[in-house]
Amino acid sequence: MKIQINTDDNIQGREALAEEVSATMENALRRYQDQITRVEVHLGDENAGKSGQRDQRCMVEARLEGRQPVAATALAPTLPLAVQAAADKLARLLDTQIGRANRLQRTAPSTEA
Repeated sequence: MKIQINTDDNIQGREALAEEVSATMENALRRYQDQITRVEVHLGDENAGKSGQRDQRCMVEARLEGRQPVAATALAPTLPLAVQAAADKLARLLDTQIGRANRLQRTAPSTEA
């Protein structure tokens, strides 16, 4: 699972932040690591440096083998909180989509004669 991190011009501390973001994503998506080919993380400051309640944004997209990409977005007061919230949302989406696909495969009628 490759993790690609993109930031806007208002984000500081890119190296340390990249390590923290990668660790958060790897931890949250661990059970799907064999099915995910790439995770793209987009970080941004919605207010361009001004303080605000929920101005830090994290959008994360997972590209899955043989499936459409899945994405989640979160806003929070700090980037680490936004990253964790987006990772948690993405994990729940994957639980739903992959679980549904697995259930459909188990209940699909056999085509063998």
